[in-house]
Amino acid sequence: MLAWWVGHPGPMSTRPLVRGLREDPRPAANELLVDVSVCGICRTDLHLAEGDLQPRRPGVVPGHEAVGVVVETGPGAHRFAPGDRVGVAWLGGVCGTCTYCRRGDENLCSAPVFTGWDKDGGYAQKLTVSQDFAYLIPEVFSDEQAAPLLCSGIIGYRALQRANLPAGGRIGIYGFGSSAHLTAQMAIYQGASVFVMTRSEEARALARDLGAEYAGGAYGKPPVPLDSAILFAPVGDLVPAALAALDRGGTLAIAGIHLTDIPALNYEDHLFYERQVRSVTANTRADGREFLALAARIPLAPTTTAYPFDAADTALGDLAADRVTGSAVLRVRPEKA
Repeated sequence: MLAWWVGHPGPMSTRPLVRGLREDPRPAANELLVDVSVCGICRTDLHLAEGDLQPRRPGVVPGHEAVGVVVETGPGAHRFAPGDRVGVAWLGGVCGTCTYCRRGDENLCSAPVFTGWDKDGGYAQKLTVSQDFAYLIPEVFSDEQAAPLLCSGIIGYRALQRANLPAGGRIGIYGFGSSAHLTAQMAIYQGASVFVMTRSEEARALARDLGAEYAGGAYGKPPVPLDSAILFAPVGDLVPAALAALDRGGTLAIAGIHLTDIPALNYEDHLFYERQVRSVTANTRADGREFLALAARIPLAPTTTAYPFDAADTALGDLAADRVTGSAVLRVRPEKA
């Protein structure tokens, strides 16, 4: 099969991704073999390619927003059948026995398996996934629309929960990429007022089109105090700005897997009056199921930019340079005529 994998991590200008032929994977016990149609392009893939996240093993295939069709099942795999359309997300396995798993916090598992980091992901024509970590895709979404839901959407859903947004509240969103533009739609659906801070004028225009009440510069001060905020941009310098924008008792959720260093905080300006900071770590399978049901009910409208399979490195380069508005998607299989 054709695939892209991480060769030598480094800036995208050094071309860290390698394209070539790999052996077709085989499904082990309780696994599915999936013929990949599309794979969303996530900022986590960029962190992996550039070395902000160290690859867990040499030559790993990135991609954890994969949509495709089951073509084979391994021994004991009975939840899906050949021909079923499934999604493959970031969380690909947990131990099930650690303290965190036993108490229902499998996103904090001591020995997790992540798609596109620990095991090969969706920048390839085929992949394998545990049957317990695959999702049925709601029929309302095309493959291209569904792909970004599998990480950007799920993480946005969990971040929105972690942000402790009150009913009818005011939420600030810092950075307005793939996850943020889906989260904004969820917040508006719930009756919230959305205030977006981002450096991209194209992203600000998208935010306004989606119903945001305000869209300004990344470090700009929103016109009203915020009840909650979510930081999607991997920029630690934005943490003080987001905290300063919170009203008393407000919560800032930091949604990225990687963040540059946070500068010193001033207790009175940033934390007093019971303002708090919460991180967001991966997701549970329950998050994924709940989110996909909500996404279909709204229904969410992902804004996507599609790239052909042979342009995966170009797509990550565009993401690194903030040239993508909404979600980037890799077409692993050509569209049918």
